[in-house]
Amino acid sequence: MPTLLFCSPIDSAERWQASLQRLMPELDVRVWPAVGRHEDIEYALVWQPPPDVLGQLANLKVIFSLGAGVDHLLAGATLPDGVPLVRMIDPALTEGMTEYVLYHVLRYHRHMSKYASQQRQRVWRELPQVRPMDRRVGIMGLGVMGGDVANKLTALGFAVRAWRRSDRAIANVRIYHGYDHLISFLRDTEILVCLLPLTPDTEGILNRETLSALPSGACVISVGRGRHLVEEDLLDALDNNHLAGATLDVFRSEPLPTEHSFWSHPKVTLTPHIASLTNPTTAAAHVIGNIRRLQQGEPLIGVVDLKRGY
Repeated sequence: MPTLLFCSPIDSAERWQASLQRLMPELDVRVWPAVGRHEDIEYALVWQPPPDVLGQLANLKVIFSLGAGVDHLLAGATLPDGVPLVRMIDPALTEGMTEYVLYHVLRYHRHMSKYASQQRQRVWRELPQVRPMDRRVGIMGLGVMGGDVANKLTALGFAVRAWRRSDRAIANVRIYHGYDHLISFLRDTEILVCLLPLTPDTEGILNRETLSALPSGACVISVGRGRHLVEEDLLDALDNNHLAGATLDVFRSEPLPTEHSFWSHPKVTLTPHIASLTNPTTAAAHVIGNIRRLQQGEPLIGVVDLKRGY
């Protein structure tokens, strides 16, 4: 009988167990800390597990992340040597992120934040309406989610740019690749969307230098990881009116401390890390599908390159 350990401080074990066993009734799902015999565990489905949990599982075959990101495992957990780490790939997870980004791109594109401010001040003033083809939206990161966001934005007619580590063609998107072209990409971007994975190279990538490379009046949508952003540098860019606005869903400290300046800043829109949430009903198929692939000797889908960090 295949046995899986579920461990998460925030996700519903009951919903995940029901969703997994609906697709694989014979799967024995054990919920941390009720592990039972450690040697029984072949699979682990986790989010921010205690650091020593995975290292205790001598017969572990695969580690599944409950989210698209894996930095919570690479930074804090003891990973057994040779055990593949698989990131979450789920259509509903991608759909949620794309919805969130499209909403905020359109909000900035159509000046809705400014109109809301005008309403509070009882100001009746028309602002310029720009065609999507004349609005440059830049996406940092072209993984599953970034690629979907890019495709949906181009379908709406936006002038989409993307920056990634290596070159990759995508229809109707201007690609900048490598750190030598990062500043050129930013100078060509009016609405910046950060969807990068968190690695040592991308930590702090949204900083004084990179934010200042954006055109005056640009906006930032940060939905990757909180440690991409140097928060003090963003506040400076907003306060000196270089940036017109920022939408933030991820933060260096979560929950965001109540005394943080972001809560009350007039140019900041924040949400509590909800841009996209893993849905057990749909995401269970990714986990069970990979378990069946392993059983049949087929390659896993979504394996993380530990050297790159994604």
